Amino acid sequence: MSNIKQLIDQKLESLTEEKQKKVLDFVGLLTQESIESENTEWNQFSLEQAMRGLENDELPEYTEQDLIEKWQ
Repeated sequence: MSNIKQLIDQKLESLTEEKQKKVLDFVGLLTQESIESENTEWNQFSLEQAMRGLENDELPEYTEQDLIEKWQ
């Protein structure tokens, strides 16, 4: 076991159960932040791959006015 894990274990055992639950909640937050960061990076990568090559297409460019639908 690494020194960091041993230190965490020692400090954790000295805490009350209520404080141990708070530590567990904090670890959960850290884990969630990591997952959200990975999702953001993956979403950006996916978008870049999906759009790759489209910048050279000869597609017409639309203005905002072209996109407004007029209702009669």
